[in-house]
Amino acid sequence: MVSNMKILAFDTSTDALSVAVGVWPAGGGEAQVWQHSGPGGAKASATLVPAVLALLQQATLTLSELDAIAFGRGPGAFTGLRTACAVAQGLAFGANLPVLPVDTLHAMAEEARHQHGARQVVVALDARMDEVYTARFDFDLDAAVQDTGFNVVAPEALRAELPWVLAGNAFAAYGERLPTGVPRLAVLPTATALLRLAPALLAAGRAVHADDAMPLYIRDKVAFTTQERADKAKAQDA
Repeated sequence: MVSNMKILAFDTSTDALSVAVGVWPAGGGEAQVWQHSGPGGAKASATLVPAVLALLQQATLTLSELDAIAFGRGPGAFTGLRTACAVAQGLAFGANLPVLPVDTLHAMAEEARHQHGARQVVVALDARMDEVYTARFDFDLDAAVQDTGFNVVAPEALRAELPWVLAGNAFAAYGERLPTGVPRLAVLPTATALLRLAPALLAAGRAVHADDAMPLYIRDKVAFTTQERADKAKAQDA
């Protein structure tokens, strides 16, 4: 753990806005954290920067005093990912700071670990269009965490069995179409989860120059075409 580290983190990849500032004391120890949450989606583009400035004021920090800016890079809502990346780039350019793009599915697995003690996590993030973003994270492996890659699949195609748990925000949308017989943990990719992941990711050299910060989309479509919706409805009625 690098002492006296100061990191700003935010995520707008879902319908929730999450912002946090973490300051680790000199000599190590737990970070002091200031956090804010609010509605995401279209509102995030208007509220993210004011929320960041308010938290920095609460922490009595300026942008130039930070060591890095972490943001949830995706997968997730396309507009939200672009908002988070653009704000991270803009703030980092102005203060000459590195940017740490953090996978949102990793943040969700970390939130399941932190809140519920889950060690083997299958993440299910609602991808809309009748699909979920998913990945597996095993916190019991020798490395801090290992994943099997990110995928976007139909809810029925997702696989989870004990001792794994299912964590995410896809339960309300897809219900019993998702795996049954395993615990279900409702979690989102919070900014505080990004802060908990950030020191190890920074130590592993995952920070980039603002120019190189990019969202992670996985899928290049945001909606079905009219014909695709009609074909889908016809198939369901058949």
